[in-house]
Amino acid sequence: MQIRNAVRLPVRASRIYIIALVIFAAVPALAGPPLPDTTTVSAMEQVQKYERAIHVMAMLLVGFGFLMVFVKNYGRSALTATYLLTALAVPLYFLLNGVGAFGQAEEKIAERLLLAEFSAASLLICAGAVLGRLKMWQYLLLAALFVPSYMANEWVVLKGGLGLLSPGLFLDTGGSIIIHAFGAFFGFGVLLTMTTRQEFDTPIESDASSDRFSLLGSMVLWVFWPSFCSAMVTPQEVPHTAANVILALCGSTLATYIATVGLRRKISPADIANATLAGGVAIGSICARPDFFVGAFLVGGAAGLLSTFGFAFIQGRLQNAIRKVDTCGVMYLHGLPGLLGGFVAARFTDTSDVQLKGIGISVGAALVAGILTGKVLSAFGRRTVGYNDRDELIVEEQAAGEALVPVAIPSVSIATPTVSSYDHPS
Repeated sequence: MQIRNAVRLPVRASRIYIIALVIFAAVPALAGPPLPDTTTVSAMEQVQKYERAIHVMAMLLVGFGFLMVFVKNYGRSALTATYLLTALAVPLYFLLNGVGAFGQAEEKIAERLLLAEFSAASLLICAGAVLGRLKMWQYLLLAALFVPSYMANEWVVLKGGLGLLSPGLFLDTGGSIIIHAFGAFFGFGVLLTMTTRQEFDTPIESDASSDRFSLLGSMVLWVFWPSFCSAMVTPQEVPHTAANVILALCGSTLATYIATVGLRRKISPADIANATLAGGVAIGSICARPDFFVGAFLVGGAAGLLSTFGFAFIQGRLQNAIRKVDTCGVMYLHGLPGLLGGFVAARFTDTSDVQLKGIGISVGAALVAGILTGKVLSAFGRRTVGYNDRDELIVEEQAAGEALVPVAIPSVSIATPTVSSYDHPS
């Protein structure tokens, strides 16, 4: 029976993979439009966007992946889930955008790739809320349900879908609302139905090794965040956009140190790994504003303080109140700082009513879609053991136990030589 099941699983997986290949081959739109006659300037711009797309991919796999290994017994599963979520979200967005499922398809391939990566980033944020409580294949189901929801919200808020907002008036260059806040509130909706009593009572533990890897992931995100925010701006806007993002990250890093010492009396590695990035989240909406360097530093500082306060003060109290667990604390790294960025943008735009309405639509849609997605996921069962690689992965003890085969070893008698008095002359 075990051999039969072991054969069936890869066969079913291969069928799904073949179906995906057929879909990609059968839909002409996925091949993209015919290559136009481009000028040298526009061609170079596409090459630059490709380079930033690679930076964003590094953030997805290395940055987000290692940031989530802080759970000491779930690190390998977290990295595996990161692989799978990214590997499904990018082609799924690419497919749906290519067939014009939500508005007109993006004709420039490099920009469509970047948009697909943004959806994967928002998905990873969402998954962080329920990290360790889904079976590995349920992460794929989460991705399949999340990406269309993300695209629908993007279509409504940014492109004027359903006529609720005027297209192009919502200010969110680096995705404070569309990417970060949407992912966080979607994840919050999912966790409302995906946290059992046993999972709530199970401590989420870290150790020195998992904290180091988490800090490494945070640093990778820190380094590439300017590319993330400047990915879709014009070449002329790249320098001051990157400068704004770096200054905001510097502000949040310094503010996090001040806040974590003030609130906890010592430095928390979790605060340093997470809240230091809040400046990049908050500056996203308004990152392309020129001559905003001082403002960017202040926005970053405010985001760092808000994020650290969320981790140190709000997180534990809210979890005890609702009896639910936000594993990675995405509400305090992406949710609240994302809202801060959206509200700051409303202060500096002539269409503040559009900005506030777009924020409300994004948060409301994320919560409703997240709750519905959580109900679907919970209908397919739950993990046996939460926050532990052993439930689905081959770990060292299991591998060693399967590799060792009892072998009868004949006993060998070794004669021990006697020591005579001639060996040690007196």
